[in-house]
Amino acid sequence: MKEETIIIEKQAKPFLRWAGGKRWLLKQLETIIDIDKYNAYHEPFIGGGSVFFKFSPKVSFISDSNEWLIETYNSIKENPNEIIKHLEKFSKEKEEYYKIRKRNYTDLFKKSAQFIYLNQMSFNGIFRVNLSGKYNVPFGNRSNYNFDFENIICVSSALKNTQITHSDFSNTIDNIEKGDLVFLDPPYTITHNSNGFVQYNQKIFSLEDQYKLAEMIQEIKNKGAFYILTNAAHKKVKEIFDDSDTLLEISRASVIGGKGAKRGKYSEYLFTNIL
Repeated sequence: MKEETIIIEKQAKPFLRWAGGKRWLLKQLETIIDIDKYNAYHEPFIGGGSVFFKFSPKVSFISDSNEWLIETYNSIKENPNEIIKHLEKFSKEKEEYYKIRKRNYTDLFKKSAQFIYLNQMSFNGIFRVNLSGKYNVPFGNRSNYNFDFENIICVSSALKNTQITHSDFSNTIDNIEKGDLVFLDPPYTITHNSNGFVQYNQKIFSLEDQYKLAEMIQEIKNKGAFYILTNAAHKKVKEIFDDSDTLLEISRASVIGGKGAKRGKYSEYLFTNIL
């Protein structure tokens, strides 16, 4: 009798550490999202992609305003082995980290490998650039970290039926159709539960952007599509987005450190027209 070989494909998981990532929210989202009910999945602030990889949608559209990030997603989709080849050559020692950080690669796969390397080797995985657009996060003392090359291959497979674009969130509305699901996780510029402001990126998500996002959500609903929005639990956010849809307040732990940072529990808002 001939033996059959059964190949079990592992589920892809995020290949980046990402400030403000939603891995902590996945258990709650599992109780809300039945991914098979929707025609297509959209995520205009893809970041580290925790929610995307968790639900593995069959048809999806992902985008972000971070061009280097999107180049990396596209490179992994196209040729993960080429990225792995370069990652294997990068030293994980402090002196080499700063040398690699300074380099300006023109080869797309080397540049994508550099992005993954800096993300994993840097302090807390924060993506931050200076006024000249140069990545400037210090070394994170992670010389013992081992890159998960197998997962990079899985990520490439997960991206197979995904349209990946470098775009402002407001330009993605035309892709959304009736019966689709849109997950919105904008970068927070408001410190949770206070009136302060936090800037993680070169271009912050302004108050004007929050109003633009509220307009986009109205368009999503007008199309007969569904959305989930996560945002800071701040009175101004509630004022902008509280529009008769379901509002949940969910506690989470703060995971961003650094000068002036406080670690502890904070609340975030979740708005949706699913429930």
